[in-house]
Amino acid sequence: MVQSLIKPIDFDTLLDGYPETSKRYELHDGMIIEMPKPSGSHSNLAGFLIEELFLVVLQMGKRGQWTIPKKAIVKANQGKSGYKPDVIVLEQAALKAEPRWAKDSVIENAMSVKLIAEVVSTNWRDDYFKKRADYEEMGIPEYWIVDYGALGGRNFLGSPKQPTLFVHQLVEDEYQVRAFRDNETIVSPTFPELKLTLNAMIQASSCSDE
Repeated sequence: MVQSLIKPIDFDTLLDGYPETSKRYELHDGMIIEMPKPSGSHSNLAGFLIEELFLVVLQMGKRGQWTIPKKAIVKANQGKSGYKPDVIVLEQAALKAEPRWAKDSVIENAMSVKLIAEVVSTNWRDDYFKKRADYEEMGIPEYWIVDYGALGGRNFLGSPKQPTLFVHQLVEDEYQVRAFRDNETIVSPTFPELKLTLNAMIQASSCSDE
């Protein structure tokens, strides 16, 4: 269950490691939020997606120009929120204009970002509502919601709920959304050479002990 620590803090306090534990936290509207511990399937899927995107980066001749860092913090909502995406693709040249990238791995400018993907966990409302709104406001050009476990609401996933991957493309400052299920080839504006389906991602995420 996602928990919030009641005392409001600022973005710099989050960077300083508050609270100092091994748990994973984000900043949402000035409140520290303890993120759910990722399952093995969640971690496998995120790792598989990073591998697939990196292969396409190579195919597109973007090695050395685009990077997929292990960790990054996206400063959003005028510094009231700080998110740690499951997957983020960055423009290397644009990072030179990021004042806090070299020291703190902080992204403040949408022009640095090619794509963000969030793999849905039990805190699915954050991905569908809050992060979507903040990424849109920032101007992040492409945002994926990977709901492989069909955890989101029925108004998104249908009834009965189905695993779905949503691709949000920024068009005239607003997200246009396409949904992909089963063996439909995912269409990415940023990665047009990508040949990937949600079923392939789900298969790669499976854990024998779950």
